[in-house]
Amino acid sequence: MRTTTGWRADGSATALRRAFVERRDLRPDDIAVRVDHCGVCHTDLHAVRNRDGGPLVPGHEFTGVVTETGSEVTRFAPGDPVAVGNIVDSCGGCAMCRAGQENFCHEFPTLTYGGTDRLDGSTTLGAYAREYVLRDRFAHRLPAGLDPAAAAPLLCAGITVWEPLRSLDVGPGSRVAVAGLGGLGHLAVKLAVALGAETTVLSRSADKADDAGRLGAHDFVVTSDPARPADARERFDVVVDTISVPHELGPYLRLLAMDGTLSQVGYLGPVTVDTMDLLVGRKKLTSAGSGGLPATEAMLEFCAEHGVTADIELLPSARVNEALDRLERNDVRYRFVLDLSDLD
Repeated sequence: MRTTTGWRADGSATALRRAFVERRDLRPDDIAVRVDHCGVCHTDLHAVRNRDGGPLVPGHEFTGVVTETGSEVTRFAPGDPVAVGNIVDSCGGCAMCRAGQENFCHEFPTLTYGGTDRLDGSTTLGAYAREYVLRDRFAHRLPAGLDPAAAAPLLCAGITVWEPLRSLDVGPGSRVAVAGLGGLGHLAVKLAVALGAETTVLSRSADKADDAGRLGAHDFVVTSDPARPADARERFDVVVDTISVPHELGPYLRLLAMDGTLSQVGYLGPVTVDTMDLLVGRKKLTSAGSGGLPATEAMLEFCAEHGVTADIELLPSARVNEALDRLERNDVRYRFVLDLSDLD
């Protein structure tokens, strides 16, 4: 085993402390990555606050530099900048994996943390640490021109909204609305605009209107004002719903035009839908989560070409618990990223 340093919770702790983190020795198809920047996701917050007592090192959207390669690795060499998301392995043989949708692996993908290693059965520990070891095929070359810190959230929040936008053929002439303007929502706006769509932000509060315009949105609808949603009825081809708490879907379905689609990517719990909201206008309800390797590669190249990265607040990793506390209060616009260099 190899040892690095990271931010870890053990036992009943709901805060992270600096500690040693063990990594496996490199297998023939592994790379070791020096983790430079890691995004702070709501999933991390949930994992820390709702622990089952096992060891936890969060972090599943990170960028860094290859420091060592296994004997069979040909894709990377030491010194290569890379980006890694929330999946670090899959079965490779099921229909989903063969289709390049490793995120839907029938045997369930191995997650970057809290997952089960497919060979030795150990629990994966995440990237709030100075080193990560993974199979080389689940790392992506970080394109030149992308800021490594601001690119880190693309590997979770970015790909989560990229997949539905691409699968729904969003492009010039598309009318897209994004519900919620947080970590997911602000990237959905940037990507929809870069794809050429007429893009609108839907928000309960007017205080993000300026931000929406700065991000490139063409319009802003305050959903708490009864007149505005009524004016926007049947206006959109796609609504990307990034709201992370339980809420009614009917008002968003009613904003869709004929054959429009509501893609629910924020709240992943049970929902109730009135069939009439789907029936009138032949509307569709779908969801998405993470992305496969080909889609992630395509997203990174697109973001490099169009200059799309996350709006971040960069913090030294020693302030990780502060970041989690502030994230719980929604006190961030729009993504915290940890600088892991202070672990040296």
